[in-house]
Amino acid sequence: MIDDGVHEPVQVHFDDLDAMGLLHNSRYSLLVERAISAYWRRLGWAPDPARSAFRDVFLAVREFKVTYHVPIAGAGEPLVHFWIDRLGRSSGVYGFRVLSADRAVVHAEGYRVNVNLDPATLRPAPFSDELRAAAGSLLRRTAAAAR
Repeated sequence: MIDDGVHEPVQVHFDDLDAMGLLHNSRYSLLVERAISAYWRRLGWAPDPARSAFRDVFLAVREFKVTYHVPIAGAGEPLVHFWIDRLGRSSGVYGFRVLSADRAVVHAEGYRVNVNLDPATLRPAPFSDELRAAAGSLLRRTAAAAR
């Protein structure tokens, strides 16, 4: 059991479902994206550098892996539990689980690798000190202890 990280509620709408009434497989990554984005927006992140509390506004997903366990049936409000397993110089690895609202069922789990890019060159750029400080509360304790 992972206790680190954040549990963010997300919405599953009728149009997220496939013909069988199950959450379409492509929507799990969207739920994770929405959860992580909502968390960072509350901290002041914005895609517009003029409005963002962080210089790091040009992040790209390098890798995304999802393992499906139990389908989500119908519309509702599951939780996305996420944390940071590793925060390197210019990339970070989020771990996540998509859970039932009561946290009893793990619908899916996986990881997502983000790379901070320099907008001018599209090459990896170091994370700012401000972003590192804000990400500290998401770092998995076992990962933080290994540093």
